[in-house]
Amino acid sequence: MKNNILIGFVFLLLVSCSKTKEPIVSFYYWKTIFKLSETEKEVLRENNVTKLYIRYFDIGLHPESKEPIPISPIHFQENMDGFEVVPVVFIKNKVMLQTNLDIEDLAQKTFSLVEEINAKNKIASQEIQIDCDWTLESKGNYLKFIERFKKLSHKKLSATIRLHQVKYFKKTKIPNVDSGVLMYYNMGSIAPDAENSIYSSKIAEKYLKSLKKYPLHLDFALPIYSWGVHIRDEKVIGLRSKLNVSELKKDKNFEQIDAIFFKVKKSNYKNGIFYEENDKLKIEAISAEDLKEMAQELDGNLAQRPNEIIFYDLDEFNIKTYEKNIFKQVVSYF
Repeated sequence: MKNNILIGFVFLLLVSCSKTKEPIVSFYYWKTIFKLSETEKEVLRENNVTKLYIRYFDIGLHPESKEPIPISPIHFQENMDGFEVVPVVFIKNKVMLQTNLDIEDLAQKTFSLVEEINAKNKIASQEIQIDCDWTLESKGNYLKFIERFKKLSHKKLSATIRLHQVKYFKKTKIPNVDSGVLMYYNMGSIAPDAENSIYSSKIAEKYLKSLKKYPLHLDFALPIYSWGVHIRDEKVIGLRSKLNVSELKKDKNFEQIDAIFFKVKKSNYKNGIFYEENDKLKIEAISAEDLKEMAQELDGNLAQRPNEIIFYDLDEFNIKTYEKNIFKQVVSYF
């Protein structure tokens, strides 16, 4: 009798522990040169980060031949010992839209370049991630590419998933991968109005209930970046990275006209971009409260608990705007 009680207690304890186990904190790294600043290293240490999703290269189309080509492969300037590295390959959708796409050739060349970068930098990756915002028109080529790439690599394969692909998965289909990463950002249209295109709880609400029906296991990617929407004559003419409110407040060429809008007082160059007098910049950013709200929304609509929360992206400019323990706070909601 006592043994049965003891066994029952141990079982309940194990179940309880499994339910309270939090996802791990991971990061995307999206630069062409891998070199960590002291601030970035500190964040990795404080959050016990051992897994990094590193963009290895993009795949686009040659401007003349329209053949798929690798763009800006990464260069490592640091030893990757102590980290589990997941190579990420971003494939532009226009590649998958090619009617005469040689899928076999693309899969082989993509895998070969990943392996070449790994060998050069003594990295033994167990997983590869494919990042592509495929559409109904490109899904045929994309799904075939995933099938072929998986057979070639003999590794765990993950894919990025967008909200619309979750809600309409019967139409967009589900790639034959081991797991997906839901990109919980870039939800709205980039416009000169006051709406934040990176995150909107109103837009998210339209998709959240679909998560419970999605058959593929999902981890979640949350945004920690900001940018400026460059507006001229009430039209968007571009996105400007590495900009936030505190950065623009320091610049005498810009005048803050409300919480997120700045006006160009005098024509000038900033970070290599020309701004005409009277141009506007709308700052879109993600606050700590936004991140917590995202976590709560996702946790309330889970089919399965995520294994990790991946923050996009690891960059000193991004992380210095948050308190040090924000990442642990966010994962604690799951």
